[in-house]
Amino acid sequence: MTIEEKKNRIDELSERLNEASRAYYTDGAEIISNFEYDEMYDELLALEDETGYIRDDSPSINVGYETAAGLPKVTHESKMLSLNKTKDREELKAWLGDRKGILSWKLDGLTVALTYENGRLAQAVTRGNGIEGELITQNVLACKNIPKSIAHKGRVMLRGEAVIKYSDFEKINAAIEDADAKYKNPRNLCSGSIRQLDPKVTAERNVNIYAFSLYRADGADLKTRHEGMEWLKGLGFETVDYLLVDSSDLSDAIDKYEAAISDFDIPSDGLVLSFDDLEYSASLGETAKYPRDSIAFKWRDQQAETVLREIEWSPSRTGLLNPVAIFDSVELEGTSVSRASVHNINIMEDLALGIGDSIKVYKANMIIPQISDNLTRSANIEIPKTCPVCGGETKIKDEEGTKTLYCSNPNCPAKQVKSFEHFVSRDALNIEGLSEAGLLKLIGIGAIADYADLFKLQNHKEDIVEMEGFGGRSYENLITSAEKASHTTPARLLYGLGVPGIGTANATTIARACRNKWEEIQNLDSEALKMIEGIGDVMAEDYVRFFSDESNKEAVNKLLEVLSIDESFEEAGDALLGKVFVITGSLEHFENRKELKAAIEAEGGKVAGSVSAKTDFLITNDPNSGSSKNKTARELGVSIITEDEIMKMLNA
Repeated sequence: MTIEEKKNRIDELSERLNEASRAYYTDGAEIISNFEYDEMYDELLALEDETGYIRDDSPSINVGYETAAGLPKVTHESKMLSLNKTKDREELKAWLGDRKGILSWKLDGLTVALTYENGRLAQAVTRGNGIEGELITQNVLACKNIPKSIAHKGRVMLRGEAVIKYSDFEKINAAIEDADAKYKNPRNLCSGSIRQLDPKVTAERNVNIYAFSLYRADGADLKTRHEGMEWLKGLGFETVDYLLVDSSDLSDAIDKYEAAISDFDIPSDGLVLSFDDLEYSASLGETAKYPRDSIAFKWRDQQAETVLREIEWSPSRTGLLNPVAIFDSVELEGTSVSRASVHNINIMEDLALGIGDSIKVYKANMIIPQISDNLTRSANIEIPKTCPVCGGETKIKDEEGTKTLYCSNPNCPAKQVKSFEHFVSRDALNIEGLSEAGLLKLIGIGAIADYADLFKLQNHKEDIVEMEGFGGRSYENLITSAEKASHTTPARLLYGLGVPGIGTANATTIARACRNKWEEIQNLDSEALKMIEGIGDVMAEDYVRFFSDESNKEAVNKLLEVLSIDESFEEAGDALLGKVFVITGSLEHFENRKELKAAIEAEGGKVAGSVSAKTDFLITNDPNSGSSKNKTARELGVSIITEDEIMKMLNA
């Protein structure tokens, strides 16, 4: 390769890597795999070292992301650099030499810098592009695990990682009924939660910040990095877990972290090794992009070679057809893997995938199955011209360089999956074990065409047990759940039908107004509806129109043949009659706010969305919080009570 060709390759790599970074950090889109990014980045570094040609926008000298509009910009006191990295244990040992170091998790979130003045949090800033970040002080104050004040009155500057735990991420996604609206990963959700204008969002999504480095502590005599970590713990900070190591026990320490990664609740993409001696660390200085006192250790991905057997075009309710690679099963990181998302057409084309190709697969960050390489590169896969579900015409969309495949048929059964997903949801019929993906597969094999079919799945046993992700046990669990769900209440059925404007609260109110008689519920006229609290003209008209529609009538009649509806009725209690409540924050005893709201309404109380002069009680498990609802409640003299206190009122 000539010098000119090498420079052209540097241009190509820089542009491609920058494009991938913008898509990932700004839009949450993955247009190339992590493995491919690392390979291209390593190739870029080698070519830059060889030629001396480095572009001004090269990923090798720029860090982070460009700051977004809306938040004030702040210039860092000193640059916040990214870390050089290695996957080689011997290289890591050689880097440490005969010195002591601390080895800690490399958390995968959003890096922030915090400054305390006179014992109070004075400023919080994102890393941004390493030189300039975004001011997020109010958002950080909403993080429950960050002390708002500390005992030390001298200036304190520290750096940490804002993260959303996997367990919290799963809870947030579980509460979102629209599958296409679910968040892709904890890292992007965390970034969006802390880089926005409303601190309430940060608090509600349970963002946590873990300190990983003490940058400055005026008045504190600290000689080592681990002393700084312990000092921060003493002030009330949560820090990343770390081990004090030397070259003799470094490998054992890595083994401990590697064994813990599968059960670690915080997103992590490796480890960080730093020299413990602060004076020595300061003497090393930095390169244009990296500090010389720390280095990242990335997990060496366990790879396996296998054979690609199929590309499955998995449908979604928007009509998007996602390519999924199906291959001969292999063992990776202790589990059997036979499929991996290819994400989009770009990645499929870059890998030149073909049926029968020998491919290499791995688990990104030891968790997510990905294709790392295609050894055959036959590129013989044809993008389907028709939808695998309905046979409708497909179209390729190119949005800012990301190519995706869509079904253009507006009546594709897969696009109706949202109504099925709503029908089986927890507050409706509550058929457990049926995600959007499972429903789409049932639609695809012709097992369900209407709601009643969900209670006749035993007629399709052989097909269901053969579906990807199912089996004998999953089938039995599904049938058991459907049988349990077939014994339901009028309010659940009414909500599950998806009548326009009818949520859980209105469904319960309407059912109670009809004393739980389903015949009355489905035959309410407009005037009778408008006499029910919370039902206006538009909602009443939509309601009557829904139950007058012949196709809806048919769907309901089919359901009545397979459901057992409990029409028993008890008069409402009056323990909370006339009282207005507002609920805020997370709950401990009730599964969610809807459950607490239902309990309050069953005793005659009302639940509003915001605090006003008409509010009697604000329910929160953090009564001393500085949230806007707490502040408004104090200003208006509204009683602030905890979840335990409302439980006592309910049981009185």
